[in-house]
Amino acid sequence: MKISRIINGTVFLTGRSFVRADLEIEEGSISSVYICGGSSDTATDAETLDASGLRVLPGLVDIHLHGCGGHDFCEGTAEAFEAIEQYELAHGITTILPATMSLPLDRVREVLRAANEFRMKEDIEHLVMRGVNLEGPFLSAGKHGAQNKEHLRQPDPEAVLKLWEESGGLPRIISIAPELDGAIECIRELSEVMTVSIAHTEADYDKAIEAFKAGASHVTHMFNSMMPFLHRDPGVVGAALDSQADVELICDGVHLHPSVVRAVFRMFDPSRIILISDSTMGTGMGDGLFRLGDQDVDIAGNHAKLHGTDVLAGSVTNLFDCMMNAIRFGVPEERAIAAATINPARSVGLDGKVGSISPGMAADLILIDENYNLRGIVKAGVLHDVWR
Repeated sequence: MKISRIINGTVFLTGRSFVRADLEIEEGSISSVYICGGSSDTATDAETLDASGLRVLPGLVDIHLHGCGGHDFCEGTAEAFEAIEQYELAHGITTILPATMSLPLDRVREVLRAANEFRMKEDIEHLVMRGVNLEGPFLSAGKHGAQNKEHLRQPDPEAVLKLWEESGGLPRIISIAPELDGAIECIRELSEVMTVSIAHTEADYDKAIEAFKAGASHVTHMFNSMMPFLHRDPGVVGAALDSQADVELICDGVHLHPSVVRAVFRMFDPSRIILISDSTMGTGMGDGLFRLGDQDVDIAGNHAKLHGTDVLAGSVTNLFDCMMNAIRFGVPEERAIAAATINPARSVGLDGKVGSISPGMAADLILIDENYNLRGIVKAGVLHDVWR
């Protein structure tokens, strides 16, 4: 159902926290925000949604996930893309950047080509996938984690730029280990067209600082697959803190201890913290054997591990639940919400389109009750079936 107004809700406005406000929507975008209510036309109609007793948040933005609902992004099919979008939207995540894995570049090219074709055939305003995250293959063999070591290679900016051009600029962020030969120059070149993130790395503090000075501005799933933060060797974490870089946290309760999550929100500028899911195809599917890129993954409970090993291989938690975990861990709710909405949107250049509630932004919204139960999802001004 198309929505033209949302009235009587308590709306999350970035910089203002929650305020009483009415919203007007035109052609899939927010046209007006009336703080303390008082929209220009108080009459109700079939396109007016009464949000009395509910909170209205921006739709969540997940810039790092690999799959969900039984599908992996690297399948590279319209069926997989559509299933991933449907699962994410049903859980309040209205914008995603699915991530590739370390694979042969020809295979990455096929996935990007298919994703771009999918994007071009769909109504752009209703797309959940607004870009792609390139995680690999320019990563360290010593901190490869769940990345397939067979496909790791030295940085090649020309190859990435070709992928970027062929896919219509679909990649918005790429992960690179800065200690690799040619990595600093690669970071310098690629940072002109996309966000560059430090990831899967053995870099020390000095090398990470060099990478940030060259144009890197982001850290992929901080603490995981990198050197630890030590008092005489602070590594990437210390360099990120000193460089005001954006940092991702997988807040699934497995990858990071709650104390670490609380510490990051105290140490870092809250506007630079980004919650991600790093979810895999088994998310929402229960226990079993699944795939991540070209490798098998065992899922048991809330743990995903490379088949037959104890190596964590992404998560089985969606971003909405990661945000809820952060709040349960003691992160102030306004900061947790920002870390799942405007912060990730800004980090990949989408903050002029999604991630906040203001005139001109996409009417991508979620409605929750006082217990954070999802009560409604609006995508580009269209109300979806979650509404009770």
